[in-house]
Amino acid sequence: MRNSAKFSIILYMLLFSITLGQTKKTNIWDDENFNGLKFRGIGPALMSGRISDIAIHPEDENTWYLAVGSGNVWKTVNAGVTWTPIFDDQGSYSIGCVTIDPNNPNIVWVGTGEDLGGRHFGYGDGVYRSEDGGNTWKNMGLKNSEHISKIVIHPNDSNIIWVASQGPLWSKGGQRGVYKSIDGGKNWKLVLSDNEWTGATELVLDPRNPDIIYVAMWQRHRTIAAYMGGGPGTSIQRSDDGGNTWKKLTKGLPKSNMAKVGLDISKHNPDILYAAIELDRRTGGVYKSEDRGETWTKQSDAVAGATGPHYYQELYASPHHFDRLYLMDSALQISDDGGKTFYRMNEKNKHGDNHAIAFRKSDPDYLLVGSDGGLYESFDHTKTWRFMANLPLTQFYDVALDDSEPFYNIFGGTQDNSTEGGPSRTDTWQGIHNSHWRVVLNWDGHQPATEPGNPNIMYGQRQQGTLARIDMLTGEVTDVQPQPRVGETYERFNWDAPILVSPHNPSRLYFGSQRVWKTDNR
Repeated sequence: MRNSAKFSIILYMLLFSITLGQTKKTNIWDDENFNGLKFRGIGPALMSGRISDIAIHPEDENTWYLAVGSGNVWKTVNAGVTWTPIFDDQGSYSIGCVTIDPNNPNIVWVGTGEDLGGRHFGYGDGVYRSEDGGNTWKNMGLKNSEHISKIVIHPNDSNIIWVASQGPLWSKGGQRGVYKSIDGGKNWKLVLSDNEWTGATELVLDPRNPDIIYVAMWQRHRTIAAYMGGGPGTSIQRSDDGGNTWKKLTKGLPKSNMAKVGLDISKHNPDILYAAIELDRRTGGVYKSEDRGETWTKQSDAVAGATGPHYYQELYASPHHFDRLYLMDSALQISDDGGKTFYRMNEKNKHGDNHAIAFRKSDPDYLLVGSDGGLYESFDHTKTWRFMANLPLTQFYDVALDDSEPFYNIFGGTQDNSTEGGPSRTDTWQGIHNSHWRVVLNWDGHQPATEPGNPNIMYGQRQQGTLARIDMLTGEVTDVQPQPRVGETYERFNWDAPILVSPHNPSRLYFGSQRVWKTDNR
């Protein structure tokens, strides 16, 4: 009997330990199991990433804040020699705008969720405020806005703030339109809205009277299969009483549905407004008003091109030269006559796809321009450029690892900055440099793949499934995208198409469109 009891106790303990072990296994992905792991930056900064907004300190022109489309907020106090990420612990990595309080430059506001119409953008969780130059932050609400385009602060009263919220891209509703606070952001009131798909994309004040406000509203939304970039909700409106009442400005503007609108006010004569208006099928033009928006005159057919105005179209009026305009575009457009004619900015030795620009008060030839490829500085009004090669802001879609020894390589497909590859470690005492990274396939990069056991072969792809095989020894790039037979339907590849290399047969590759493709010969 004793032996039987002992056996029962031992069996019970054994079963309990097995059960306990199984329980632990099911919780292997708990956060506590990874608390001891620390991330280390391995780059690259050679291509940088998409800049959505720039703010220069009004009293110290060497202090800048950068809003990054897919990389939080960065600050420099030495004109870009060194940078510090100052927003990493907050609720969103996608940033739409950054604004310095003109009454107290230690107060910085950030709007999360960039205001563009593409499918590759993150969303935000409202507006944030810092009272110590970006050291600490507090979320001030509007958490359902998702995409904030502008934050504007009253030039004489820090408690009065206007927020232009574009609202959700993939769904209707949310917090969209113009919001106003009169208590420093503690409470918000919706003062301008339209339909459930329309938000505010631009907001500017009259510098003579900040109660005079101009707003561009934009109706847009996206589905998996389509993008609707305009509608009857798009408009330009003015308030003469700080946002309590509004007037829609229509005389001289297109009568058809409008899409994205870039809007700015002349710093030399605030009765003058400029608007870059997108119409159907990427048409449109630049319009000018000389009577505070009561009437408008079309100046030219200029409109942002390339991917489409929904991706650019921001319009800036120069603070230094009357009637000089900057229209954000793949290659930035400049007008010196109020929008009648435009010429392309010099883009030599510079990444295209421009989104933001900032000026120094002290130097009319100085420009900071933010693009899909990072931040650029010009001291001679775009004749030459200096690239800030110390901002690791690249937006990666997917990564893959190879079997190189002694250090494996990491490959990543990036938005607007190619497919890049670099080592996990190096044997140099300074670690990994930009020079250790290289571009293996140009254009937008998407999901890469490597061949098990053979680090000389990898696969990269551009948008819509444009698949290529890359020989890492010779650099040869061979297009291998599968094609339908004659008479078959068109292949519908995703923006970022799925790919898989067989671990059992490394020459076998699977690739997905609306069908699954297989090859046994790479």
